[in-house]
Amino acid sequence: MSAKPDLKIVLCSPRGFCAGVVRAIDTVERALDKYGAPVYVRHEIVHNKYVVDGLKKKGAIFVEELAEIPENTTAPVVFSAHGVPKSVPADAQSRNLFSLDATCPLVTKVHREAAIHFKRGREIFLIGHSHHPEVVGTLGQLPPGAVTLIETAEDAKTITPKDPNNLAFVTQTTLSIDDTAEIVALLKERFPNINGPHKEDICYATTNRQLAVKKVAPVVDALIVVGAPNSSNSQRLREVAEREGCKIAVLAQRAADLDWGRFGNIKSLGITAGASAPEVIVEEIMDAFAERYTLHVETVSAAEENEFFPLPRQVRPEAAAE
Repeated sequence: MSAKPDLKIVLCSPRGFCAGVVRAIDTVERALDKYGAPVYVRHEIVHNKYVVDGLKKKGAIFVEELAEIPENTTAPVVFSAHGVPKSVPADAQSRNLFSLDATCPLVTKVHREAAIHFKRGREIFLIGHSHHPEVVGTLGQLPPGAVTLIETAEDAKTITPKDPNNLAFVTQTTLSIDDTAEIVALLKERFPNINGPHKEDICYATTNRQLAVKKVAPVVDALIVVGAPNSSNSQRLREVAEREGCKIAVLAQRAADLDWGRFGNIKSLGITAGASAPEVIVEEIMDAFAERYTLHVETVSAAEENEFFPLPRQVRPEAAAE
């Protein structure tokens, strides 16, 4: 039997679950523990099939719209981490549904910013990707027409506001730092009086994971992002790796997704994971490489993370004592 070739694995740190994702998953699991199955979840709680399938096995039922939930149910209904339009909780209330809001607090922050700008009479630009559930939720915080979506630098160059001196912008939390910086720079150049967030809207986890990839991508032959194709922050990590010069940048949900032909002659491999991807799949992928290579593992860190977001009050442990 021939010896396996050596492969240097460079793990990006931080990677994987962020505080908002942990909070969302814990909300569903606590609801199942406290109230029993089923627990309905509107939209995927986070964009990861492994996580969603695991919760389904425990009794979660995923729906895209509240209309799919039976009448007169007393089961909890959880809103996903991406946030929802205001019409959704209003609909839930009109049907007397027991709802739990697992919206990431950093998304809620963007909703509040948009509401303040609207109250002050400003025309609002939202930098983001159309049809992403977070963007749909943010657009749905305000009346139709109050927020205009900007998806590209070209949009920023051509948009014509009603009053160039009375503008504000907010951003989707899971965007590429570099792409967003370009769009913001264009808007500020065209509209010097535009109001922006006091603190960057792109969330700490998105930023930190992209910074780690920027460190690792230039020094490895290939880089794998563990994540789902519909996960915005995971797709941005793959794009960052490509932009930083990594010739093979791959998004994979599981080890079974890997095209081994692409990794034939590599000597070094970077691995990261999107904010909704569990560490167990990173380990699964490393095990798959260990069957083919002799691994030498190191970690490159871009930031320390110790953020924590409290659970919705109804499923906190102390709620039982109230």
